[in-house]
Amino acid sequence: MDLAAVILVEILYAVASLVLIGAGLAVVFGMMRVINLAHGEFMMMGGYATIVAVNLGINVYVAMIIVAPIVVGLIGLVVERLVIRHLYGRLVDTMLATWGLSLLFIGLVTMIFGNTTTGISTPISGLTIGAYQINGYNFFIIVVAVILLLAVFAVLRWTRVGLVARGTMQRSDIASAIGHNTSRIYMVTFVAGSALAGLAGGILAPLVGLVPSSGGAYIAKAFITVIVGGPSIIAGLMSSAGLLGVVAQIFTFAATPVVGEVALLIAAVILLRLLPQGITGRFLKGRL
Repeated sequence: MDLAAVILVEILYAVASLVLIGAGLAVVFGMMRVINLAHGEFMMMGGYATIVAVNLGINVYVAMIIVAPIVVGLIGLVVERLVIRHLYGRLVDTMLATWGLSLLFIGLVTMIFGNTTTGISTPISGLTIGAYQINGYNFFIIVVAVILLLAVFAVLRWTRVGLVARGTMQRSDIASAIGHNTSRIYMVTFVAGSALAGLAGGILAPLVGLVPSSGGAYIAKAFITVIVGGPSIIAGLMSSAGLLGVVAQIFTFAATPVVGEVALLIAAVILLRLLPQGITGRFLKGRL
């Protein structure tokens, strides 16, 4: 029974981690069809913002949940106004530009913080379940992921801002014709996706040692989760994170974490081969 409880917690943690990693990209790519190859670097900068804030004496939870999203959201605002706004509808150009931005961010962070590993300790101590010890911080990540999904769903489903944003992404010409400033809506959406990436980076910062190239560890999982999920933002993110998280964690328990990562990749390849439009492209059509 104790082992089953530990496995359940670890599976939920793996799912929650994928939700956090993919949420910002799901908004930017799922709604705007912008392939942001700097998404991992946005998460990395969220982690560094959290570490700097904590070192300055700010409460760790405030640093993770407030400071990191605001800092990265502001960076996203500058990126959108200077670069992305000129490239909407130009897929290859956007990929090249955001890849260049990722290299720029890595270089700037290296200049500022150096190339050494830095980090902060987890604010929640370990918990004992029977004969097993698990990281208590995993529960915090699970709770944050659930709240994040509910918050994004509520904004997109029940607020005027969310409804206007969804309508603009589907038919920007009609939104413009009825008086909405589509440029501003695209800007706000990109900033929101950037802030979510910063939040994820801040939340995950206590679990990893950060270096300027840490974004590379996030970007592949983020794209795999979002693409496997398909066109629906919330349903796609939940379904793909749930499926891939379960597969990865089962193989991690059965073998090693490396095998778990390989199993996640293989599962994603099989799913995309069977469901080229993603899970919600075949099932759960019309869901948010």
